[in-house]
Amino acid sequence: MRSGVRPLAAATLALVVATGCAGPNHATFPPLGSTPGPVGAATDATAQEVIGALASVGLQAAVTIRPFVPREGPLLAATPRSVLQVTLPDDPDHGFIVIYALPDNATALAAAADSAAYFGTGVGKIDFVAGSHFVLRVEGSTVIFFTWSPDNAPDAHTHLIEDALGQIGTGIQVPS
Repeated sequence: MRSGVRPLAAATLALVVATGCAGPNHATFPPLGSTPGPVGAATDATAQEVIGALASVGLQAAVTIRPFVPREGPLLAATPRSVLQVTLPDDPDHGFIVIYALPDNATALAAAADSAAYFGTGVGKIDFVAGSHFVLRVEGSTVIFFTWSPDNAPDAHTHLIEDALGQIGTGIQVPS
């Protein structure tokens, strides 16, 4: 009897892995758990600009090594990035701002527009809580991304991140 249990367990595990890892209706580019490496100097100037804008509204942020891969459009999925985390005392597990490094401004604008279109689709909307706010900004050859939900943010200061980022670069609207 024991010999029949192992093949059944192995088949069940294979089925779970094959069908359920990414979750239903969730496009993940690249595969969950893989993060393109940080880019260092390519995003340093934008990171400093973001940190300065956050400081102007009383918030602190720093580059984090904590793994964070947001849902994102295909053009940004494999793009090198740096990740900042804003210090939110009542929400220490959130406040991530991703800065993507692209070759030039035109490519950054195209990638941001691609992500905005993705977030505005039915599939993209499923990936986020209803009523989420999306901040997509293009600064030179970088794209800045932050999202949050006013109805679900435990820290009363989270809205200040969106306000501060609005001072940087060109905003890209996400279709409703």
